[in-house]
Amino acid sequence: MSELVLTLAAAQGRSTGTWHAVELHRSPSEVDGACEVAVCGALARVDLDQVWDGADEDSCESCADLVS
Repeated sequence: MSELVLTLAAAQGRSTGTWHAVELHRSPSEVDGACEVAVCGALARVDLDQVWDGADEDSCESCADLVS
């Protein structure tokens, strides 16, 4: 039986600079820098060099609540 693995990436909102969580449904090598839809519905650019943890003061509270 296969196991579902949720992959979250950190993405920065363009207008506010807030960090959001984005569910990646494809391999990170296929992320091309275009805006992605965060779990809260905001548009943000994925930064594969950042790790989403939701604990930073500039993290989206809605994303943190939705993925916890």
